[in-house]
Amino acid sequence: MSVHTGVGGTSSAVRGLATAGAAVLIAAVGLTGCSPSDRASVTDRIVLGESQELGDFNPMLGYAQLGVSPLYDGLLVPAADGDGRVPDLVPALAESKPQRTAPRTWRVPLKSGVTFSDGTALDARDVVATYRALVDPLVASTISTDFAPIVAVESDGAQAVTVRMDTDADPSPYLLVGIVPSERVENAPAAEWALNTRPVGTGAYRLESLDPDQAVLVAREDYWGDRPALGRIVYSHVPDDNTRAQRIAAGELDGAGLPPRLADGLAGRDGTGVVSVTSADWRGISLPGTNPFTADPAARLAMNLGVDRQAVVDDVLTGAGEPASTPVASVYGTAVYDAGAQFAFDPGAAAATLDDAGWRVGADGVRTRGADRASFPVLYNAQDTVRRDLAVAFAASMKKIGVEVLTRGTSWDEIDTRLADSGVVLGGGATPYSLDSQVYDTLHTRVPESSPYANPGNLTAPGLDLVLDEARMSAPGPENDLRYKRIQQLYAEQPSYVFLAFLHHTYVSRSAGWRHDSPILEPHSHGVTWGPWWKLPSWQPNS
Repeated sequence: MSVHTGVGGTSSAVRGLATAGAAVLIAAVGLTGCSPSDRASVTDRIVLGESQELGDFNPMLGYAQLGVSPLYDGLLVPAADGDGRVPDLVPALAESKPQRTAPRTWRVPLKSGVTFSDGTALDARDVVATYRALVDPLVASTISTDFAPIVAVESDGAQAVTVRMDTDADPSPYLLVGIVPSERVENAPAAEWALNTRPVGTGAYRLESLDPDQAVLVAREDYWGDRPALGRIVYSHVPDDNTRAQRIAAGELDGAGLPPRLADGLAGRDGTGVVSVTSADWRGISLPGTNPFTADPAARLAMNLGVDRQAVVDDVLTGAGEPASTPVASVYGTAVYDAGAQFAFDPGAAAATLDDAGWRVGADGVRTRGADRASFPVLYNAQDTVRRDLAVAFAASMKKIGVEVLTRGTSWDEIDTRLADSGVVLGGGATPYSLDSQVYDTLHTRVPESSPYANPGNLTAPGLDLVLDEARMSAPGPENDLRYKRIQQLYAEQPSYVFLAFLHHTYVSRSAGWRHDSPILEPHSHGVTWGPWWKLPSWQPNS
């Protein structure tokens, strides 16, 4: 994680110790440090610009899926001394780490004295109700498939639960989701739950007010832990990138996530710093299985050889990222990351591969094979400037090897209906603290309960499903590390996407007068739940 002050061109690496969301106002302005006499000038309110719509504060819909939220806690929570490694998963609502009591069976004791923001006490019934709801078809949780390895979560007395798995894997990566009171679980689709707009969690903050353009969180007076020094968080809905940048420049916001170019333009203004955080959040192009060109394995290999990923990182992301050839990033370490499975930029080999497969350049520069044309649409969310720029860069690379990519910005509502016949600029890596979650749904052949965005082209390399299934079923260790390397190797032989880059999430922040933990390795996320604000309850004024 790097912090750029923008003053005198200096930058320094800072090491040290959030997906729906909102915007918060910290009116601590112009201070680089505070003496006790100055502390009164640092308000206990922070203002953040949120790109996502406000509401849906419901873990069933993905909010607090990784236990990072001012409102909710999970049984465990990620923790690290920086963003250069995969975080440890440490107890939050759990009294201790899960203990294996039998094959594929784990016991998790709960902390005593924990209360929800409605005053009720946490017990095993709440944990059981949360996990049952996550996989209940009636609830229709948007993240239900992420918990597929869990067979059951059952009460073991009032203050412990038993977790039963259908694999030998450690359950810890699945024990991060925010716990809700059993009384707030509804026998209805999660999209209709009262929790969406009236959240109740064990976190240090509660929702005070919610309007279409603003949500206000306040520190709980009855919080069971140490009450936060930061008393008020204000989330302001500002969906447009340029508008968020303008409001930060005007001093109306004290923080927001921004595309790298916009963020860099604000560095050093009135104490504003740019924070770049390593993530496992990938961007890539999904490829439709119904298009004759993209359905051809040779064409997909050629496209992967024909795109200059480093140029994409340098030019589109202004260096805030790293090239991606598979969903496995280098941050996972040499035990599982296979450097040999990365695609080198080789337009000559790309052209030769297409020639050998019978795709020949026509008079208009676009390849054809018989009646089929090397052409396909690529859609992107029109409000996302980074996805737009990635689509344009990909299309420019493909044009050089005789492939026509027709880019178009549109809404997610339309994209949802076009995944089978169009390429889409997708992102992934929502649960990166489990390698299984990072690769399984993305690369595995689709099953009936698959998310629409999981391998939408339903294109899978021969033998890949078998190794994905074996890795999911196996315990962590060197033998399984080799399986994950094999997954990357098999994928590289017959790719189903064109992965482009892992983003470094960029944030603009004014946090003068406060000290706080450094960001950690982040998931696919939008908004201001993560970044410098991932652990707001721990913020303390400078002394």
